[in-house]
Amino acid sequence: MASRTPVSIITGFLGSGKTTLLNHVLQDPAMAGAAVIINEFGEIGLDHLLIATPNENTVLLSSGCICCTVRGDLVDTLRDLDAKRLAGGVPPFNRVLIETTGLADPVPIIQTVIADEKIAPRFEMDGVITLVDAVNGMTQLDRQPEAVKQAAVADRLLFTKTDVAAEAQTAALLQRLAQLNPGAPVQTVHQGNIDPAALFGVALNAGARGSEVARWLRDEAVTNVTYTPVHKHHDHIRSYCLYLDEPVSRMGMTAWLTAIASLRGANLLRVKALLNVEGEPVVVHAVQTLIHEPVMLAQWPDADRRSRLVFITRDMRRAELEATLDMLRLKPANPARLDPRAYASFVAAMTKVHE
Repeated sequence: MASRTPVSIITGFLGSGKTTLLNHVLQDPAMAGAAVIINEFGEIGLDHLLIATPNENTVLLSSGCICCTVRGDLVDTLRDLDAKRLAGGVPPFNRVLIETTGLADPVPIIQTVIADEKIAPRFEMDGVITLVDAVNGMTQLDRQPEAVKQAAVADRLLFTKTDVAAEAQTAALLQRLAQLNPGAPVQTVHQGNIDPAALFGVALNAGARGSEVARWLRDEAVTNVTYTPVHKHHDHIRSYCLYLDEPVSRMGMTAWLTAIASLRGANLLRVKALLNVEGEPVVVHAVQTLIHEPVMLAQWPDADRRSRLVFITRDMRRAELEATLDMLRLKPANPARLDPRAYASFVAAMTKVHE
């Protein structure tokens, strides 16, 4: 397959500074080959850069809020851009940036880019960049589930407006973000001023080296997080890092991923894992019910041969996840059939009624 064009999502709640960031980033010469899809209009100077603004992606709700309905329109827009690029109808581009509306859930966009059969052969998901407003972020996380989701699924968190926020306010919000998504690096941004190199190139490929895998997985950050009460709000979001000393089987990996996504995908906001699959290093990434195609690395990133699984969950306990892991080791005598007892145990763990 020819090299696919990486797609990055820039999201964040209303007023978090997405347009300011995009306006600054696109002035960098390194971004001259970027195509931009904007789900809401704004005053942004793009000049020579390619712009796609599919206004049918937005609808006005009865509440007065704007929410993007991206699936069909996003597919059509990406296919149109690709066709025009091939035909010479638009300048060549080597990256796509999608700026969402402030009320958008980024997960449907991720799923569309990864899974739609019309665009997946030509485009690949890079990462989610979420901006959080230091002044209003705590209130938004308290009141808006979209803001929580945007922060929880981010690969990079950008902290904005810290120059006008109180120091105590900033510290409390940083603590909350560290609990919501400990695996995402947090960087303070003033007036959109940031090196684009810090934002893009998030996805892993088969040739990823040790430091790249470590930055992507960030299992130590998740392991070291301490959950303490923040404000009076409980986000129901928890991160867990689980380790397996023994290798897992290929069939077990496939069965486990399929079952956990179908049974509890709504509660698994993200799963990142480096698995020892019969001695080989395999990277796994899932977003709710959608599983990326596993990637076998060319070599182990370090001397550690344990499987490392990082979860960001909603309303799930560590024990529930641990109860599913035996399925990863499945090695039935008949490869066409699963061990019914192991599967029954897995289903029981995944469908456990919460108190």
